[in-house]
Amino acid sequence: MDGLRTRKPTVFVSGDFNVLHPGHLRLFRHARELGERLLVAVLSDRLAGKGMGAHVPEDLRLEGIQSNSWVDEAFIVDEPVTDVIERLRPDVVCKGKEHESQFNPELAVLDTYGGLLSFSSGETVFSSLDLLRQEFSEPQQRSISIPHDYLERHGIATSRLRDLLQRFSSLTICVVGDLIVDEYVTCEPLGMSQEDPTLVVTPVDTTRFIGGAGIVAAHGAGLGAQVRFVSVGGNDVFLKFATDEIEAVGVNHWLLKDDSRPTTLKQRFRSKGMTLLRVNHLRQGAISAPLQTQLLECLEEAMEG
Repeated sequence: MDGLRTRKPTVFVSGDFNVLHPGHLRLFRHARELGERLLVAVLSDRLAGKGMGAHVPEDLRLEGIQSNSWVDEAFIVDEPVTDVIERLRPDVVCKGKEHESQFNPELAVLDTYGGLLSFSSGETVFSSLDLLRQEFSEPQQRSISIPHDYLERHGIATSRLRDLLQRFSSLTICVVGDLIVDEYVTCEPLGMSQEDPTLVVTPVDTTRFIGGAGIVAAHGAGLGAQVRFVSVGGNDVFLKFATDEIEAVGVNHWLLKDDSRPTTLKQRFRSKGMTLLRVNHLRQGAISAPLQTQLLECLEEAMEG
């Protein structure tokens, strides 16, 4: 009996999820902390929007949910959520704080087998539809703007730029340099610390990108060139991440592992569009002589290949 009481439960969340916003991330994190497995049901195009239809196709909405690290399993449902709950019998159904004072039909089903209904903390309410409307109402020229004045001042013709871009497909490029992983940690501010004058935040999402010479190699491949990338990283998860990213865009690589240093990681902790703190994880010392020799051999191989 004690084992049953201490067992972490299965948690169930459902919704349209047209746009994954910070409110959803907070909900998923809260739900995952309540249990061992988080199941997320994405309402089908027929059911989404309270039967009025979805603004984003169901397969894309599902893909967005599946990419979230807090979600263990996500699936599309084309039946009432109460029927899904009755069939799956999750230990906890988790909903946003804004639903706490409303009628919740899930409660009747949960009462039949002793399930619990939980509401995530927080007062900020986001509307996926409102966010979509705001996004599409922004002038398109903000995202795509050609600096005509700059081109005229420097005598640059767009036809020449197009020619240069087209020539990338015939190039073979060797990139040598520092591999960097950029990590952006989106935080939600909680207030000021009582012990010292410090802002207290809680992380809600983490996004990683390759940087340094790695992104140069990736952009070269994206423009159509045959790219060979030579660099050094640590024997860690960040080198694995960078390797997967550059392989995904077709970059041939020679990435050596140095057990004495980590892969350079640059973290930025951000909240409400502002960077609160930057932390760099790196070693500035020279690589060992044997590794330098190995690096030169890899460079020769890359240039010959």
